Amino acid sequence: MTTTAVKPATMAQALGRALRDAMAADPAVHVLGEDVGTLGGVFRITDGLAKEFGDDRCTDTPLAEAGILGTAVGMAMYGLRPVVEMQFDAFAYPSFEQLVSHVSRMRNRTRGALPMPITVRVPYGGGIGGVEHHSDSSEAYYMATPGLHVVAPATVADAYGLLRAAIASDDPVVFLEPKRLYWSKAEWSPDHPEEVAPIGRAVVRRPATGGRTATLISYGPSVPVCLEAAEAASAEGWDLEVVDLRSLVPFDDETVCASVRRTGRAVVVHESTGFGGPGGEIAARITERCFHHLEAPVLRVAGFDIPYPPPMLERHHLPGVDRVLDAVARLQWESEWTEGRAV
Repeated sequence: MTTTAVKPATMAQALGRALRDAMAADPAVHVLGEDVGTLGGVFRITDGLAKEFGDDRCTDTPLAEAGILGTAVGMAMYGLRPVVEMQFDAFAYPSFEQLVSHVSRMRNRTRGALPMPITVRVPYGGGIGGVEHHSDSSEAYYMATPGLHVVAPATVADAYGLLRAAIASDDPVVFLEPKRLYWSKAEWSPDHPEEVAPIGRAVVRRPATGGRTATLISYGPSVPVCLEAAEAASAEGWDLEVVDLRSLVPFDDETVCASVRRTGRAVVVHESTGFGGPGGEIAARITERCFHHLEAPVLRVAGFDIPYPPPMLERHHLPGVDRVLDAVARLQWESEWTEGRAV
């Protein structure tokens, strides 16, 4: 009887293994981007791929994001499966015209004749002491672009499983990689990776047990924050359920709404700005589908509505455990309200 070798692995290692396995399984998979070859990427996600598969399948490109993604469009039209790495989140903005005008629309424009099996890997979010243009949470832009799938893993297993699914998809996928979780670890077997839910499905990471105080809804780098907050809340007698969205587009209304209907209250947590951010859409969907189950308005804990701050100030900008617990405390509780006014 064989045993599966399970040992601590980082999210970065799982992502690198997903790329390697996808390239080994399908010669149509090509990786391209700035410094992905010899250097192995800024975060070393692509380390070793050029040596194993050659420069023609793991290709260093010029510093020209629009050109990189435009090239990927041509590759996809000729039957390849390009995986593009944008070196940092805000570096992707020069390629946005290609993404909106061609990547997201080509399959619809050609009535399905030309699928766009492009995966755009975007290291995103803060928490690593990066300066401006190195710490953006730009998921709202991608969510608002019809034709794109948008995913954001929060665990080692999901990093591998979702990236493999993204590369195999015939639809374009913006794959948001939370930089501050690159070095998070979990028990994981690279040779026998565990199955994970597909793109488009959320997962309850921490079910409520008895009290069912509220649901925390998050994705990517804010999921560990919510889990930590839920543990801290238990000491206060609060029972918080934590839902990891995993996929922003398609959105799993079923799992999210089932949780909110159980608890009656919801707090959405993300690093992106509050105004115009993903939380507004999520709150609207919950309100539309769960109105008669809600006992309080859906609240949001988000990054402030400012350009990303300098490294020494980012701890104030990013949603933390205290801010999450403050939001839970601000939910409407009968004992705290008298004649419509907070006591």
